[in-house]
Amino acid sequence: MTNDLRQGGVAVIDFGSQYTQLIARRVREQGVYAEVFAHDADADHINQHQPAAYILSGGPNSVYENGAPQAAPHILKSEKPILGICYGMQALTYALGGQVAPSQAREYGPATITHTPASPLLDNLDTNLQVWMSHGDRIEQPPAGFVPLAQSENSPYAAIGDLERNIYGVQFHPEVSHTPQGSAVLHNFLFKIAHLTAKWTPLAVIENAIEAIRAQVGDEKVILGLSGGVDSAVAGTLIHRAIGDQLTSIFVNTGFLRKNEPESVLAVFRDEMGMNVIYNNATERFLDALQGKTEPEQKRKIIGNEFIEVFKEEANALEGVRFLAQGTIYPDVIESASGSKTAHVIKSHHNVGGLPEQLGFELVEPLRDLFKDEVRKVGTALGLPDHIVWRQPFPGPGLAIRCLGDLTWDRLETLREADAIFLEELEKAGLLVGDTAQCFAVLLPVKAVGVMGDLRTYEEVIALRAVQTQDFMTADWVRLPYDLLAQVSSHIVNKVKGVNRVVYDVTSKPPGTIEWE
Repeated sequence: MTNDLRQGGVAVIDFGSQYTQLIARRVREQGVYAEVFAHDADADHINQHQPAAYILSGGPNSVYENGAPQAAPHILKSEKPILGICYGMQALTYALGGQVAPSQAREYGPATITHTPASPLLDNLDTNLQVWMSHGDRIEQPPAGFVPLAQSENSPYAAIGDLERNIYGVQFHPEVSHTPQGSAVLHNFLFKIAHLTAKWTPLAVIENAIEAIRAQVGDEKVILGLSGGVDSAVAGTLIHRAIGDQLTSIFVNTGFLRKNEPESVLAVFRDEMGMNVIYNNATERFLDALQGKTEPEQKRKIIGNEFIEVFKEEANALEGVRFLAQGTIYPDVIESASGSKTAHVIKSHHNVGGLPEQLGFELVEPLRDLFKDEVRKVGTALGLPDHIVWRQPFPGPGLAIRCLGDLTWDRLETLREADAIFLEELEKAGLLVGDTAQCFAVLLPVKAVGVMGDLRTYEEVIALRAVQTQDFMTADWVRLPYDLLAQVSSHIVNKVKGVNRVVYDVTSKPPGTIEWE
């Protein structure tokens, strides 16, 4: 994306809070670009897009601990508005000469703060605010020039501010949903204190992305691995909007897609949108490679390697291709893009493993600045159908890791049918979007005795899984209505050959994972 849209936004400085990405998302929801940086990132890196304000995140440390992260001097001297949240507030206080000490009573969870003096930060908010606290230390004495803005039962300085220098701190978390008026606090900081401009919108993102793609690609050719998932779909649509037939998408059918998914992908992108799509039905190839393989990690590696080989064959058959497009999104690159001098790389960030290195292409990643919810908004603005935009997360190996045991075509078809029934009934009940973050069926490698009519049966078992989550790091199972589960079970057992029992997975993450393999 061009610099213009990103300039004049907010730099979110990460001190290790689990909510850091959420801060950036909440700022963006108000139309202001926000970018996350490690607390120890170089000044030039943090200031590359000329942020107009800084937000310092919370974190697990105490400012007095040996090696605890500190507020960077260049931020304090920037003369730009600063908001410190929880640990960020304590780091500001400590750096500017105030006093921080362990709290007599650690505050964790809901609390009520009271604010009386008029201040831009808490302007037009209720005198008594419900907030979410999570801290062990508290401010004992604010730095010179700061005044108290709010207090709670355990925190005499639940919010402070230097109204002359536009530096503020809050002991609570305005970014979480448990602080009902938290968005209003952030709104006040962004627009009444920092006087920023709301220009980060889906249409503006699309315009900038198209401009950036054209500038990067010129007259060269681009290939894209199209999976049908929202990220590759939106990336492909953006690139096609920018350069038309210079883009060729390669769609590999591994045999592990859901019911009617290959037909749906081709209908949308090739037939309706007129994109150049090469379709490779490699089902038999993948099944042959996985014959007799049941160990989950082995299956993943085989599928990944086989996909690369198929993609390479198709790519090598094309002439004059210089660029490889990928649907990499912002959470994938925050770790490497943060500019930290000390952080470890948690995972590799190429969402098609090994392809850039093995094929020698330059990367085009038009979504790398976007969170998932922003990708969906851009997809909708581009005119993509809801079943693509709101497609639930689907693992790269697909049904191969939801079909436990031997991977045969018949067992995959059994799973496909059961999964389709489950999703269809959830959609009818209005529970497929919003109420469930991810839901699917799993075919178990066990058989159970049953009775159908007057006959004894000995057939396989389907497990249903539905979870709700904010970040997929943790998840809880969805309390689906019993009547709905009964209806799904009845339909599967009566309509899907080879299944005589349905169970519902009531395991949260942790201790379980969302997928079974």
